[in-house]
Amino acid sequence: MNVLLLRPHPGNDRFGLGPFFRVEPLGLEYIGAALLRDGHEVTIADLRFGPGIATWLLRTRPRLVGISCLHALEYDRVVELARQVRLASPEVFIMVGGHAAAAFPDPLETPEIDAVCLDDGEELMPLLVRALEKGESPLRVAGLRLRSAEGWISSPAGTGRPCLDTVPLPARRLVSRHRDGYHCLLFKPVWLVETARGCPHRCSFCSVWQLYQRSCRERSLDAVVEDFASAGDAVFVADDLFWYNPERSLALAQALKKRGVFKRWILVQTRTDLICKSAELMEAWRPLAKDFDIFLGLEGASDSALAGITKDARIGESIDAVRIARELRYGINGNFVIGHDWSEEDFLELWDFVERYALQRAGFTILTPLPGTEFYREMAARIPEQPWSNFDMHHLLWEPLLGVERFFELYAETWRRSILNTSGDKRLIHWILQVRPAQIPYIARVLWRTQRMMKPEAYISEHRQTHTKAAIAAARQGLQSR
Repeated sequence: MNVLLLRPHPGNDRFGLGPFFRVEPLGLEYIGAALLRDGHEVTIADLRFGPGIATWLLRTRPRLVGISCLHALEYDRVVELARQVRLASPEVFIMVGGHAAAAFPDPLETPEIDAVCLDDGEELMPLLVRALEKGESPLRVAGLRLRSAEGWISSPAGTGRPCLDTVPLPARRLVSRHRDGYHCLLFKPVWLVETARGCPHRCSFCSVWQLYQRSCRERSLDAVVEDFASAGDAVFVADDLFWYNPERSLALAQALKKRGVFKRWILVQTRTDLICKSAELMEAWRPLAKDFDIFLGLEGASDSALAGITKDARIGESIDAVRIARELRYGINGNFVIGHDWSEEDFLELWDFVERYALQRAGFTILTPLPGTEFYREMAARIPEQPWSNFDMHHLLWEPLLGVERFFELYAETWRRSILNTSGDKRLIHWILQVRPAQIPYIARVLWRTQRMMKPEAYISEHRQTHTKAAIAAARQGLQSR
């Protein structure tokens, strides 16, 4: 069967670090590998690059189109893309999958879409293709939401999350045409590698642990080493929580060294409390890359701030983790979350913390109830109708304690204290000196785009626009229902 897998453009990426992170669609590459193993024709089209969807449909003539939906901010764009596919190819079977689709499929239950995948796509897609080829009902495939004449229904639940090694390594050749466009921070091109999936912790704002019921599945060491070896010189490890299993992590570091796998740059994501417990493990990993960065969910600047999001860690661990990592010559990139209910004192506390511990390489996001979390279920009644693109963690979803104008004045000032502010401590010339001459246009373009995050009027204008449009749409819907 001809299968077309689509990575949509996420839409509104005018705020946040999106311009710095454009990574390959690894989930689609795993699905592609599983389908290729069964003898199917597979194309991955990354619509963040050209050409458009009409061209891909003409080129591939697919029987099935799979669309990834990784984040809540993409819901509206995914539905619109499905509508375009349906108009151009009325007979094609359209399925949507990915993290956001599985965590909260409700916005995707539209007439344009045939099915939503609630489980691991690399396990489920080959079964769905097989059923369609045989003319069998998709209801025979576990883990789906399906459109039917009676409305949306669920196929039987699966028997459990499959082992990650049941599918081959990702079919990276399916995105080779886009490789030079995948980048992270200063590095381009970048490869994405997954060694494990899931997280056992319970941060209130995170949908990962709630989707996977706090489980953490690991790929075999042999598979991970092979994947690292086949990847390029700059690797972003996509694990939700790296170094979670110390014994396995140490064995993996040793296996990579034995294979002679060393990289120019590696980026991993982990927790502060793990670093505090894993100095020996981090020593073992540090030689594997010339530059080795850690992304830390620092989240708050005090114990009370961390307790408010169920971080299950203390501020002392954040401070110790940063110190330990720096002593071992790791680069630290962090993120803090800022609540709608923040006062001016909360902002001052954060600024002081960032300055005191030199955490200017940090990002700042607005605490957002993501669909699929208990936090969202608690707050849903308070969230007015608005575009799903506002769920990018850089928009206010409801009126903040300080008022919209004052909140965004302080939020923009927070970003001005980061290294992204080219009018601050790190000027544009300092960024340019860190990249190869061929990459100067890229870094200049990305930094130019991120400067709007330092301007409160940019946030305020967009807030008024999206909330006004939503209010008008809601009013029209109310009149029509009378």
